[in-house]
Amino acid sequence: MPASGGRHRLSRRTKIATGVFALAIAGGALAVATTFGQPGAANAASGGQAAVGQISCPDVASKLPAIPAQAQAEVQRNLDLLNTQIAEANNRLQTTVGQGGPNFVQNAILGPLADKRKSTIDRIAISIGRRAEKPQGLDGLATCAVGGQSGTGAGAGAPAPAPAQGTGNGGQSGNTGNSGNTGNAGVGKISCPDVAGKLPAIPAQAQAEVQRNLELLNTQISEANNRLQTTVGQGGPNFVQNAILGPLEDKRVATINRIATAIGRNAAKPQGLDALAPCSR
Repeated sequence: MPASGGRHRLSRRTKIATGVFALAIAGGALAVATTFGQPGAANAASGGQAAVGQISCPDVASKLPAIPAQAQAEVQRNLDLLNTQIAEANNRLQTTVGQGGPNFVQNAILGPLADKRKSTIDRIAISIGRRAEKPQGLDGLATCAVGGQSGTGAGAGAPAPAPAQGTGNGGQSGNTGNSGNTGNAGVGKISCPDVAGKLPAIPAQAQAEVQRNLELLNTQISEANNRLQTTVGQGGPNFVQNAILGPLEDKRVATINRIATAIGRNAAKPQGLDALAPCSR
């Protein structure tokens, strides 16, 4: 009996040891799978979207010559637009982590950003060139990179990231729920009245300025939609109205007034466009 009892004890020990060993193997396999499944394990330097970081762009404002008084407003609008472009690109960088192949960041974010910046920088140079010597060589400031610090395109900090969505001049078909008394519990999208469709014939001399401001209306909706998405659950019952829709309306009033003023320099100034400024969710 003692011998038999010993064999039983040995058999039980063997089973226990075997079970522990199996668990160790399974745990190791799980650890390996978890490690290799993490999107942050790749090398961001290869151009992929593994590590987030922020987009850094060369400063444009400090490279400009003296700006004629007649060009200052237009130059400032385009410098602001450079900041908005960086904000949108940084938002895309943050929201697409783990997506794409080794060249995703370059092809889907940095490349398009460089194209936008080149067009905006060209408009700055042209604006200055109408009243003074046109600055040369600014195109070299268009290219950006992913680094540890957020760069700027206008010599000032970029605003909060925003996705490139929404329309301010072609009608926004987003959901139109309650915009001011439900907090930010439901996301939805911001809907704004169409501005372009309500404009009279635009004189040739005003078309470029009007188009820039119509594009700025789009950018403003993009920024507001981004804030709507990134502040879900924040604020009290009037958060959306006070923190998003109200400021958006103020921006739209100023932009729409610039459109009317630009047209009014060469034709009858359109009236009543302020009514197109309020938006809803």
